[in-house]
Amino acid sequence: MIIRPEPLTKSTFLPFGDVLETEGVVPHTINFGNTQKFGKLAEVTHDDDGFAQISMYHSTAIELPFRIQLMECHPLGSQAFYPLHQRPFPIVVARAGDAPKVADIRLFLSNGRQGVNLHPGAWHHYQLTLGQDSDYLVIDRGGDGENYREHRLSEEVWIDI
Repeated sequence: MIIRPEPLTKSTFLPFGDVLETEGVVPHTINFGNTQKFGKLAEVTHDDDGFAQISMYHSTAIELPFRIQLMECHPLGSQAFYPLHQRPFPIVVARAGDAPKVADIRLFLSNGRQGVNLHPGAWHHYQLTLGQDSDYLVIDRGGDGENYREHRLSEEVWIDI
């Protein structure tokens, strides 16, 4: 099976999480007029035992086509990825549930100025990047508890853009 990307919009991505982008958001001017704040693009969610943490991920560029061999999810909290570059990157997801079904895996392509905030339990591939190694700002739940599940795919799934 080969999956191809679909447009990354707030409505198409809603079953999996939030699109983090400033397009269409009215900013508030702060800091004596020197800053435009695009507030509340998404909410960081986690259970009562966790805390919000901010990380930076450095991802090695992939070559296409690329085989999707596993999906992961974080059942106790959301996880946001925002590019620290302005190049398109792929986002592979499936709805929350016991295990992702191959037929339900979807591929989105960020325009490089969009990030995503994955809902708790939404299945996703680890962060992928195209063209050159890239950095991403990541905000998610830290703390105790089983907040990582992994599912290895038995069928071959490839992405191509």
